Amino acid sequence: MDLFGLTVRQARAGLLKREFSCAEYVEALLARAGSFPEVNAWVARDLDQLRRDAAALDSSGRLADANLPLAGIPIAVKDNIDVVGLPCAAGTGALKDRHPANNAGVVSDVLDAGALVAGKTGMHELAMGVTSNNGVTGAVRNPYDLRRVPGGSSGGSAAAVAAGFAPAALGTDTGGSVRLPAALCGLVGLRPTIGRYATDGVVPLCRTRDTVGPIARTVADVALLDSILSGDDASPSVDLAGLRLGVPRDTLFDDLEAGVAQAVQDVLRQLEKSGVVLVEADVPRYRELDEAVGFPLVFHELERDLPEFLAAGGMKLSLADVHAGIGSPDVAGIVAMLLDGHSVGRKAYREALRQRSQMQAVYFDYFRRHRLDGVIFPTTPMPATPVGEDVTVELNGEQVPTFATFIRNTDPGSVAGVPGISVPAGLSAGLPVGVEIDGLPHSDRWLLAVAAVVERFVPALPPPGFAGRQVVGAHITR
Repeated sequence: MDLFGLTVRQARAGLLKREFSCAEYVEALLARAGSFPEVNAWVARDLDQLRRDAAALDSSGRLADANLPLAGIPIAVKDNIDVVGLPCAAGTGALKDRHPANNAGVVSDVLDAGALVAGKTGMHELAMGVTSNNGVTGAVRNPYDLRRVPGGSSGGSAAAVAAGFAPAALGTDTGGSVRLPAALCGLVGLRPTIGRYATDGVVPLCRTRDTVGPIARTVADVALLDSILSGDDASPSVDLAGLRLGVPRDTLFDDLEAGVAQAVQDVLRQLEKSGVVLVEADVPRYRELDEAVGFPLVFHELERDLPEFLAAGGMKLSLADVHAGIGSPDVAGIVAMLLDGHSVGRKAYREALRQRSQMQAVYFDYFRRHRLDGVIFPTTPMPATPVGEDVTVELNGEQVPTFATFIRNTDPGSVAGVPGISVPAGLSAGLPVGVEIDGLPHSDRWLLAVAAVVERFVPALPPPGFAGRQVVGAHITR
């Protein structure tokens, strides 16, 4: 296998055995990225520093240190996570000159484990969308078909891993922003339990819902990153016989694209043959409560917390100042609505928090009543859609809202603050689709073990073919 196609664990094993040096590994990844600039995954890199760091690891002997599980592994980092020496703009114009003085806690965690920073990745502007079609930094494109989106908002992180530019990445997830791009790019993406990872040094969207999440090619790699970011390396075993997974047919399986429906059904059939008990039951009022809670939390906390976060770092910008630098029409429209007097007041915010608690109680009761170990469903109702369809997309012959459609399955778990992991389920017309398993809060290691079982029932996806390269090659915006 080419070096750029190695998983984190494979690359680490090769470095330990001295099959290749860290410098050679880094150069292979750089060459791969240089061969496919159309993906537009990167927004900021320091290649000289990356090469120096690789050479230093080679000469130091630290690659052989068993206490450094990521020694020599370049990790891509989303552009809303602080990295010293690189700008952190959250994909928006007003923050383009923002250079943090400290690494985010999660970045310190992976660096302490021996990792290198591969670079900062593109994203949907301010993390407020699902396409990563960014009016400031350009559209990130899906390596499976460059005419299509990678998902968002962590689209650059997923695209970089899928394309072979880095073996793993850090993204953030507020309503699905790790799991959606993981699903659309054929990867594994984990949204951990809220509070499981360090939260400092991440540009906020909604602190009640925001979390960093790892993206990689395999569940094993995501589990390794989770252990480093959380300090929890438990390895529970999963017995398929009698494992009980909820299948919310009416809530999260309705109006699916045919290929998605087939791929997920094939996974369920394989699990059932292996002794898994599939419990057909829906979470009561799940979507109703999600719709009542989700946006009030985001809008109130964005307006309150973003200027405060920037001021703490020395940038005294109002939300109006940030709005002036927004380049994406969909994001500009949302922020303009807040500035035009449509803010969510404290009373409505408190009511949203109350209903969130009610939603969590409903979710806990669903697990208790049906004696569930997890709940399984399609990560997205459709595969990747063409770049530029930021307002509406076609699903089963009808135009539907892009944002609401893509997050409709991932958002409820985000609002409830529960862990969820998306794993590849197969292909639909050559495009990856995902299946998600959610669990109870603080069941992250158990959930990873269940996901590893599900992963075994899905044939390995083919590598991305970069379809449509000639069509988009002349239209890259940087």
